[in-house]
Formats: sequence, structure tokens, C-alpha cells
Amino acid sequence: MKGLIFTWLLTLLGVSTSFISPYYGFLAYVALAILRPEFLWSSHISGGRFSLIVAGAMLLNWLVRCCGNWDLGPGRRIVMLFVGSWVWSVFLALQADSPAHAWYYVEQQAKILLPFLVGVTTARHITDLKRLAWTIVICEGYVAMEMNSWYFSGYNYLWHIGFGGVDNNSAAIGLVTALGVAFFLFLHEEETWKKALIAACAAFMGHAILFSFSRGAMLACVVFAGVSFFIIKKTTTHYMMFAGGLLMAVVLAGPEVRDRFFDTFSENNGVREASAQSRIDLWKDCASLLMENPIMGCGPDHWPLHAHEYGWPAGKEAHSLWVQTTVELGVPGIMMFLGFYLVTIFRSWLLLQRMKKNDDVWFTDAARMTIASLIGFIVAAQFVSLEALEIPYYVALLGAGSLAVHSRMYGTGARLDGPSTGEAMFVQNNDLSDNGVPMDLPMTAMADGPDGDPLPRNDWFQDDCVAMNRHYMNRSQAPGFEVPLMNNRRLETTLNDQPLIPDLKAAKPDWRDSIGRAETDPDSDAETSAYTDEPRLMVMN
Repeated sequence: MKGLIFTWLLTLLGVSTSFISPYYGFLAYVALAILRPEFLWSSHISGGRFSLIVAGAMLLNWLVRCCGNWDLGPGRRIVMLFVGSWVWSVFLALQADSPAHAWYYVEQQAKILLPFLVGVTTARHITDLKRLAWTIVICEGYVAMEMNSWYFSGYNYLWHIGFGGVDNNSAAIGLVTALGVAFFLFLHEEETWKKALIAACAAFMGHAILFSFSRGAMLACVVFAGVSFFIIKKTTTHYMMFAGGLLMAVVLAGPEVRDRFFDTFSENNGVREASAQSRIDLWKDCASLLMENPIMGCGPDHWPLHAHEYGWPAGKEAHSLWVQTTVELGVPGIMMFLGFYLVTIFRSWLLLQRMKKNDDVWFTDAARMTIASLIGFIVAAQFVSLEALEIPYYVALLGAGSLAVHSRMYGTGARLDGPSTGEAMFVQNNDLSDNGVPMDLPMTAMADGPDGDPLPRNDWFQDDCVAMNRHYMNRSQAPGFEVPLMNNRRLETTLNDQPLIPDLKAAKPDWRDSIGRAETDPDSDAETSAYTDEPRLMVMN
């Protein structure tokens, strides 16, 4: 009964908060997608379509708000690859041999794509992304706790039945993906009770992976550990935590788990273990079918319809997400589908490498959790067909969302040598002798923009820098022109009716100038902030 009550409360919360922000409805949808109440509390819940109810409210409010903010910065490529993959599957479904199978695939992907678009276009702040990470960890941790409860009661539910309508292998891969989020979220949080809660969830997930006896998931954990060691912040404390996690995994892995894992690589008189050999044979047959039409493939969700032609039971899956997607969607399809994950990893890696010491630490941790989790998922998915598993898409959203929010906060020009049209400019403390402007220049935070025209939200001054958009600065010839500040405040860009930067079109590579000390209007609530030799934030409260 408690499960039914909780599910209805979560559904009502998702619907009601969607009217405040579609992102809150998205979080409720993610929670329902991970928990799968109809499986978790099957004795009290049958049907209900709770996710559909939340999705309806979420999408309605998203459409009313003009589909969110599509200023996604580097995250735009990631979103377009996902959209392109789905559009390609629609194109293939229009000419599929079995429309019912093809459109079922399209429908399943749409149920993931639409919430993904809502989430990535309505995530406005770091806090929103943290909420998503916490939702993934808490919900998957609770599922893992229930599986541990079954296991210690004497029945290995996960091994025999799986969870959420998928087998043990697919369920374990979801746990592996969430484990990466939990590990780096643990390192990110500072409060003790939060760390304790995340550690408990991670422990449940780690142990559930072991008694799932999924060798693909175990291998993914090994790869995840190696990647995490490589990208983890280089501090003694973090290395000690990493070592502690490895030690706990070794202790929890009993003889049965270790024997099953090493069977994957064993050979008897030159013959591989039966399960491993059957997968290789399957993949060879998939390659043969792909050669018949490498561009169009055999059609979405169509490999099981051809399996019997190669001696396999009718309906046999390819036991590899990447192989089956390739044979079904063709080379263009797999390039966009796999590219969605690879580009997310690559852009997160670039973000991690280009972070400055004044950037919010969340972005480094979000990049790390995205990289480690998705690499673990990519390895594990080589051994299971599970295109409808939702957690990896939401982890990719953490990466794409972090890229978008970082771009809005620090500007797309933050890492460039000079300004260009449409890119943000950054002002730091050097010399203003070319303009004759003194170092301790007073500037006034003002409320009104030029000619009363509103300025775009993404041009506001953000966390760690003073960012001015060149599109508006080119109009700074008019005395008194202002550029936007955080919280709708403005910064006057003239001194004694003379522009601070007279001609940006003729700006040189050493275009950064100094505004020294910035003071606010005495009637304003904003605080005074002084600049140092490094780029700093002028905080306007």
C-alpha cells in the first residue's frame, strides 16, 4: 500500500510542479522511469500509466513555454545527434517490411527523446543538474536496496527475474551507469549526511551488480574503475576513497562471482565458453545481413525477424546494442546513435580540460561522472540489446546540460583569444592606458536598457566573469549604452559620455582591458567588488 501511495504522490507532485517549471515534471518522470512502480510494488499497482500522466503535464507546459531555451552551446551537437537518430528511424519505419515492429521502436525512442529535450532545454542552473544527479542516484539506489533485500532473504530476484521488464544483464547495466554518477556525486558533495546517503546507495548498487552475475556489467565496472582513476581529481583523499571502493568490491565479490566473471575469458581446448561463443556467432550473422544493405539496414527492430534465417530461434536478439543497432538502422543510424554518446564524452572531456580555477567545481565533477558512466555503459552494452534503457540517456543529459549551462554562465567566447561577432567578451585587470581610463573606474549598476529594449537572458553577467556581448557592444557608440548584469541589472559602458571600448570592430588579439575597481550605485543593493590580476566575478546581488 505504501508503494501505491508514494506513486500517486509522486505523480501528483510531477503534474502540479510542471506548471511551475516543466523541469520539475521531468524529474518526476525520470524517477518513475527508474523506479518502475508497477514492477517494484506489483502486488498493489497494476497499470495506472503514471508516467504518461506526468509526461502529458510536462509536455503541455513545455509547449506553452515555447519549448524551453535552445541556447545549448556545445551541447547542441549532442541533442542534434539524438534527434537525427530518431528521425532516421522514422524514415526507415516508413518503408519497413514489418511496420508494427518498426513503429514500436520509434515509439519507444520517442518516449525517451521527448523527456530528454524537455530536460536539456529547461535546465537553467547548476542546481537543476544536481537535482537530476540526485534523482538518478536515489531512485536507482532504492531499486538496488530492494534487490539486496530479496537476495538476503534467500531468493536472488535480480538473477532469476531481472527488474522492470528486462533481464538481469540489462538491469545490471542500468546499475553500472548510475554507479558512476553516485561515485562522483559523492566526491562533489561536502556535507557528511549527503555523503553517507550516496555511499549507501552506491554500496547497494555495487553489491547488486555482483549478484546479478552479469559478466558484461562486471567488465563495465572494471573499465569504469580504470577510467575513474585516470580522470579523478588528483588528491590523496580522493585516491583513498577510490581505493576504499575497490577494496569493498573485492570483499563483496564471492567465489561464485569471480568464477563466473573469469569464465568469460576461458577456453577449453581452444573453444570459448558457450555463451561467449554464441554472441560472436550472432554478431557474425548480423554482419552478413548488414552487407545486404549497409545504408538502410534491415529496419528498426527487424533483426529478430531475420534471426531464424541464420539458424537462430525466431525472435533472437543480437545481444549487443551496437551490433543490433547497426544491422537494423544501417551505417548512418549507428553513426548518429553511437555518436550521441561519443560526442557527449568528447565534449565533456574538453570541458574538463579547459576548466579554469574560477569555474564552478560542479562542471568538473559533472564532466567526470558523464565520462566514466557512459564509457562503462558503452562497454556493457556491447553484450546486451537494450536500446530502451533510459538511465544512460539521462546521464548523457547531465553532460549536455552541463555544457549548455556552462556556456550560458561563462559565455561561448570564454576560452578564445579574441572576440568575434555573437560571442561573449571578457574583461580582466590589465591596462587601460589606450583609452586613458583610470584603474579605479567607478561604474554604476543601472536598471534600464538602451531604448527600453530587453536584452537576452543568456547575455546577463554570469558567475565568474564580466561578459559583454559584442552584438550590443557594437552599438556602444551611443553614450550611456548599457550591457546586462546578473539579475537584470546593467553596467554602464561609458565614462564622461565616452565609450569605454570605442571600436570593437578594430579590436586586437590583446583586446582585454581593465576596469579595475567596480562600484555600485549607492542606492542599489549590489555590493562593491574589486578586481585582481586574474579574471574575477563582479557579483551583483
